[in-house]
Amino acid sequence: MSDHRSSLSTSAELFARARKHIPGGVNSPVRAFRGLDREPFFVARAEGAKIWDVEGKEYIDYVGTWGPAILGHAPRVVTDAVRDAATRGVSFGIPNPYEVEMAELICRWIPSIEKVRMVNSGTEATMSCIRLARGFTARDKIIKFDGCYHGHVDSLLVNAGSGALTHGQPDSAGVPREFAALTLALPFNDIEMVRRAFRDNKGQIAAVILEPIPANAGLYFAGENFLQDLRDECAREGTLLIFDEVMTGFRVARGGAQELYNITPDLTALGKVIGGGLPVGAFGGRAEIMDQLSPEGPVYQAGTLSGNPLAMAAGLAQLRELERIGGWRLLEQLGAQLEEATRATLRTLGLPLTFQRIGSMFCLYFTAGPVADLASAKSSDREAFARYFRACLDAGVYVAPSQFEAGFLSTAHSAADIDRTAAVVRRALS
Repeated sequence: MSDHRSSLSTSAELFARARKHIPGGVNSPVRAFRGLDREPFFVARAEGAKIWDVEGKEYIDYVGTWGPAILGHAPRVVTDAVRDAATRGVSFGIPNPYEVEMAELICRWIPSIEKVRMVNSGTEATMSCIRLARGFTARDKIIKFDGCYHGHVDSLLVNAGSGALTHGQPDSAGVPREFAALTLALPFNDIEMVRRAFRDNKGQIAAVILEPIPANAGLYFAGENFLQDLRDECAREGTLLIFDEVMTGFRVARGGAQELYNITPDLTALGKVIGGGLPVGAFGGRAEIMDQLSPEGPVYQAGTLSGNPLAMAAGLAQLRELERIGGWRLLEQLGAQLEEATRATLRTLGLPLTFQRIGSMFCLYFTAGPVADLASAKSSDREAFARYFRACLDAGVYVAPSQFEAGFLSTAHSAADIDRTAAVVRRALS
């Protein structure tokens, strides 16, 4: 590793400078480390499963840029693809071959998506899904679920998770009451509340949107029949079912959560993994719905950088490599190793904590559980989590800086990394 310390300030100095010109000193709230009794560190370099701060300290990384780094940081196949694409131009604002290849791959790997449009973020993808659903159904109201975060869209910042939950602001100032009034926020895993909402708002609900695997209030799972019941209720009511797979798409399986659960949504929002670490989003679904988008239909959506050649090249390289190496099988093996080690520690120490995992995603809740919705997730001891986070960070293991975020493994993590992490976790919990 080259030495960046001679050219960069310390993390403390950079944070002080950042706070003068960036609100809170960060460009996304959870990065501020609020409630953790320490300031954030600044990264100088990342490679594989490791990151190095500007002082040169090494960490095993379980955040992975919040999910996109499924092959680890700066994998050669991705950096080569970006470098090659960049020599031809970094942005065109004109159609390019990469976006066609990406659309074909997405539609081939996710059968529910017959047509897809590229955007620049997960927020843009979910926002566009909502607008499209309203245009297609000629209805205004939507149902979302407590703790499911769908980006900082006005009508979706109602009982949201992720950074909003971490900072004690599950709703945001600046969101008009009229927008929020069109959003029905219901408890996750409560199908009877969904049925009641449909009865009370007959013919008014355009869409039900959810994370099929909620991962923005930690990580919890749908009950045995919940997703199928949602599918059935939406079909009965003429309401579109939207899966927000920005986080789970191409991570928990090649076809995302909808492949695991064998549920077919009407629309799907994607992001993170499909950009190889570059800014990206996408949304797609049935052709008859997608054809309502301009220029074919009356629902307007546009973006100067949509289908950016660098992001498309990076994402294509990452997805193809993931399939080539059997990435999902490897990620499951690594996840199982981490889970076994963590559960062994909890048993040995007699700690009534809750560890939850699916594939390469995981969360350690500081509560006895069970955790199956936002209310049970919020029973976690945040002060205990903060102590755990600080102990892990001091020992060179970087876990998500919030009790209400999932952790991520990559194919770059090794069995030795997991063993070292398990030892750090044991000390941190002792």
